Amino acid sequence: MSSNSKISLSLLLRIQGFLLLIEGVFMLLVLPVTYFHHGINAFSMPFSALITVMTGFVLCFSTRKRKGQRLNHREGVITICLSWLVLSVFGGLPFLLSKSVPNFTDAFFEALSGFTTTGATILTNIEMVPKDILLWRSLTQWIGGLAIIVFAVVLIPFLSVGGMQLFMAEMNGINYDKLHPRTMHTAKRLWGLYIFFTLLEIILLYWGDMDWFDALCHSLTTISSGGFSTRTSSLAGYSNYSQIVVTFFMILSGCNFTLLLITLVRNPMALFKNEEFKHFLIMIIGISALLALALIFVENMMVGNAVRSAFFSVTSVLTTTGFFVSDYMLWPVGLWGVLLLLMFIGACSGSTSGGIKIIRHLIFTKNAFLELKRIIHPNAVIPVKINKKSTSKSVIFKTMTFVFMYFLIFIIGTIILLTLGIDFNTSVGASLATLSNLGMGIGSVGPFGSYAFLPQGAKWVLVVFMLLGRVELFTLISIFSRNFWK
Repeated sequence: MSSNSKISLSLLLRIQGFLLLIEGVFMLLVLPVTYFHHGINAFSMPFSALITVMTGFVLCFSTRKRKGQRLNHREGVITICLSWLVLSVFGGLPFLLSKSVPNFTDAFFEALSGFTTTGATILTNIEMVPKDILLWRSLTQWIGGLAIIVFAVVLIPFLSVGGMQLFMAEMNGINYDKLHPRTMHTAKRLWGLYIFFTLLEIILLYWGDMDWFDALCHSLTTISSGGFSTRTSSLAGYSNYSQIVVTFFMILSGCNFTLLLITLVRNPMALFKNEEFKHFLIMIIGISALLALALIFVENMMVGNAVRSAFFSVTSVLTTTGFFVSDYMLWPVGLWGVLLLLMFIGACSGSTSGGIKIIRHLIFTKNAFLELKRIIHPNAVIPVKINKKSTSKSVIFKTMTFVFMYFLIFIIGTIILLTLGIDFNTSVGASLATLSNLGMGIGSVGPFGSYAFLPQGAKWVLVVFMLLGRVELFTLISIFSRNFWK
């Protein structure tokens, strides 16, 4: 192995060790809940925290001589992909040791679903799960939503490891209008905004019908677009007030966080002038109104219930959060079919949501219509404009390729699940829900459903899909390219 390879491996191990230390600290934060509910003899969370912290300390200590080295692009991409796997292996320990799940596959699946903010769960009776495990489950989503990489960018400079590559790889598609010339300062502000929204939602939910524990858990999983709940019925068991509060924060989580920050600290109108955000709001309002009307006139639902169910469902699906207040699989096929289409879209770039993202759909759609004009006027130069700025051909090409690859991988996943003996609706729903990091799909994995019944082979296929959706397709696929390693 060359010296350069050794340095790269050392840096990767050092970063993973640092991230494990962070994960272990979050596990320690759960211990008061553990001791309050289970007493001093409880061992699953303390033992998990001890293993995680010690492993992280050993990795950091053994690579301490490698300070001063900086990550290149290749190492940044590998670090992003490796981080989700390492964090999920150790993050699954509390599930396994507490016997909340029966085996390693389910523990890893639940943990990765949390860190990737997918929200696909193998738990069937959530109310029976210990509260400290539920809190850790919610924390995995909060860490994974935006916090873990931004947090790493803030603190990694203290380890003498460059953080820009991590930031760029994780925030794929973000608006790079710099808030500050140094990445660490930008990351700190994003981190602060993330915490502020979380605390604000906790207070607002507590004013409703939630206790502090439920308010905390739901706030952690709302702002991260995660969707893990403390109840099997999700938000259906809470008041209209709580559902409205959660809907508002789901919309916030679907916004570009950098753009939100610019709006708050520099330009109050920046968010409302952004073309992607405008389409985001139009889609929520327009599609919700259509679904509400259909529920009123077709299902004879009360106006208030129809508006609330439609607006909440559309927002939850579009932001890939995965909360639910009603079983949309009981609606007419055309209505839940609309929600199925929304699962392909996702919210804004630079948000905590998954999916293709609205900005790519805008580029794809605009280019398709302009291509018709180019056929009629072959000599005309007709650029694709987003926010009144021309989009380069390379960006358009990458967008077209991304959308094509997304649909291709979705189809491949559906076929694989079908060959494993899973019914068509569930195969489509599980493939799309995990690739979009939504968690909630159609069929047996729809609202009130679970992934527990799936065979282990199917769960590992969906693990790959969750990872693909979280780190963006090209980031993970590029690792398997021969040119990537040259």
